[in-house]
Amino acid sequence: MTQIDRRTEKLTTALRRAGVRITRQRAALLSVLAEAEDHPEAIELQRRAEAVVPGISLSTVYRTLTELEHQGVILRHQFEGTPARFEHSEARHHDHMIDVETGEVIEFANDRIEALQAEIAEAMGYEIVHHRLELYVRRKRAPGDPD
Repeated sequence: MTQIDRRTEKLTTALRRAGVRITRQRAALLSVLAEAEDHPEAIELQRRAEAVVPGISLSTVYRTLTELEHQGVILRHQFEGTPARFEHSEARHHDHMIDVETGEVIEFANDRIEALQAEIAEAMGYEIVHHRLELYVRRKRAPGDPD
């Protein structure tokens, strides 16, 4: 069984557990979501699912995503100034850089940052339960590059 098959099964099981019927349109959405390696918005997920099985409404996409989030199998990211984006919850902890010019979301993990955050929390008498780090970035321009 491939990773995409496992993801699809996990998403399907979560919806069934919540009592949600798996229609052809929802099955297409779950398949598209399982294949996604980026951080798609709901409208992009609808577009991709529509290409497989026509007739999936945006409201069905939103309801399905909301239920999957409640079931803990996907994560919703609300980056500043952009529509919500979604990713699999199975991913190892990582942080995000958001390119403010292109909207591209870049995942990264850095042990030094994680250690520093834990050190700061400890020094202030806390332990980290959950955290999220988002860096809003733009590519550096080399001298002489056009604006």
